[in-house]
Amino acid sequence: MANPKVHVCKGDVVQVIAGKDAGKKGKIIEVIPAKHRVVVEKVNVVKRHSRPSKAMPQGGILQKEAPIDASNVMIFCSTCDQPVRIAKKFQESGAKVRICRRCGEVLDKDK
Repeated sequence: MANPKVHVCKGDVVQVIAGKDAGKKGKIIEVIPAKHRVVVEKVNVVKRHSRPSKAMPQGGILQKEAPIDASNVMIFCSTCDQPVRIAKKFQESGAKVRICRRCGEVLDKDK
């Protein structure tokens, strides 16, 4: 793939729509466009066994979020209070923003 694109951005609140964590909501921590995957907080938590090191002398079992496919998440609209599809629109200032297809609310508040 020459220029992979993902429909979500870091910091978006999303809801998982497929897989073992379906129905859970969380904020996107990381987006990996080359692999079309996202890391969502408190979703797809896996356990990693680590050996003792200088940074962590006791070692142990760590829990961290693993990436899931970007197609398994939908942006959560706080106005509609449900997962929604998005549309892209140009504002008067010329900025391209994402809007909710249900209610028309602008999802990119910080832009």
